[in-house]
Amino acid sequence: MDWADVLTTANRTFLTMLVVMDPVGLAPMFIALAGNRPAFERRRMALKATLVAGIIILIFGLFGQALLRHLGISLSAFRVAGGILLFMIALDMVFARPSGSKENPDEEREAKEREDISVFPLAIPLIAGPGTLASVMIQTNTAHGDPGLLGVVFLVTGGVLLLCYLALRMSGQLARVIGLTGIHVVTRVLGVLLGALAVQYVADGALQLLRGGLRTG
Repeated sequence: MDWADVLTTANRTFLTMLVVMDPVGLAPMFIALAGNRPAFERRRMALKATLVAGIIILIFGLFGQALLRHLGISLSAFRVAGGILLFMIALDMVFARPSGSKENPDEEREAKEREDISVFPLAIPLIAGPGTLASVMIQTNTAHGDPGLLGVVFLVTGGVLLLCYLALRMSGQLARVIGLTGIHVVTRVLGVLLGALAVQYVADGALQLLRGGLRTG
């Protein structure tokens, strides 16, 4: 296994999953949904949400490509679709708009009334949302079946999940230290990076589709 490939895969996966999961952006959402709960209950919810999201991400990373093949969807087409989806999320992050990939107002009201919000909406869709699932499938595809590189993808993704857990655990302290303005600044910067990654996904997928069409034409 080439160490250059390992570093490239690790860096790409970390940046992609970091901007998609947005650990810093989870803090104000968690405070809004569970700020009035006891501290021990918030810790339990943070741990459960992270574990559930991790399991979902792992399943999609391992079996997502097989599902696409079963549905007759090429990885190139999925890369283009995933890039478009990520670009829409990036726009919402940059302009501080509520993202439709997260939850709508009805879902938010329901979440506030639920006793346990760890699975919905924390694990799904706040952490393991459509953008996250699309990203992990794309990242595992770039490993080209190499077990070592696949391990790097899942290990780095697990590291980002750990950051999400820490952000949930320390949401109160984080909000007090950097404030709402600081959270918005970080989110906008990550949104710009996510937009660039999304454009790259679309370009790579479109190029592969064109090459495939030229070969079969």
